[in-house]
Amino acid sequence: MEHVAEAFAEDSELLTGNGFTLKIVITQPGFIRSIVSRADKATQIDWARDSAWRFMPVSKSELGGYVLHDIDVATNKVLALAGREEARDFVDILYVMENILALGPLIWAAVAKDPGYSPHSLLEQLRRRGRYRPEDFERLDLVKPFDLSSAKGRWSDALDTALDFLDSRPMDEAGCLYYRESDGRFVSPTSGPLAAQGVVTHFGRVGGILPRPASP
Repeated sequence: MEHVAEAFAEDSELLTGNGFTLKIVITQPGFIRSIVSRADKATQIDWARDSAWRFMPVSKSELGGYVLHDIDVATNKVLALAGREEARDFVDILYVMENILALGPLIWAAVAKDPGYSPHSLLEQLRRRGRYRPEDFERLDLVKPFDLSSAKGRWSDALDTALDFLDSRPMDEAGCLYYRESDGRFVSPTSGPLAAQGVVTHFGRVGGILPRPASP
């Protein structure tokens, strides 16, 4: 946790030295949120403690610093949604399911980051989410109106499909992602042998690791 405070102190010095103003909004062990502004522009920046255990290595951002790989952001979002009732998490997970990976394999992988869950217990926790009202989304800065009725329908379908996926894979693979080299991405395999689908398991580790191709 002290590393967060040290990083904030170093970044604050760099930012103020370049003409920025920082206003701390939240400060607690392992987490600091500040509004950083200059002239008439401002943005919110969070300094937070992050686990070094991840599926993929971090990537260097063109804007500066390092960012998590999309698949780690996605699995983290699944765990965030399971742990709290925030409308923004619900919006995010719908985007993740449509653009990164289906809910089933995300749940399957996410349990490696929180061993307190099994795939099925995490799914049951997620089933308790989605009880939102339209006004919960009016407070969010969205580019278009949020269709809650449609979103709840997609969420219900995703939960049912996720259960089918969890039941289709052997438990000794729990906690992994599935990578198809020919596609160059993580996928949702069907039941049955992975080799026939050109898919390999991908387990995380401290610092993350790049997927390895299947043995010839």
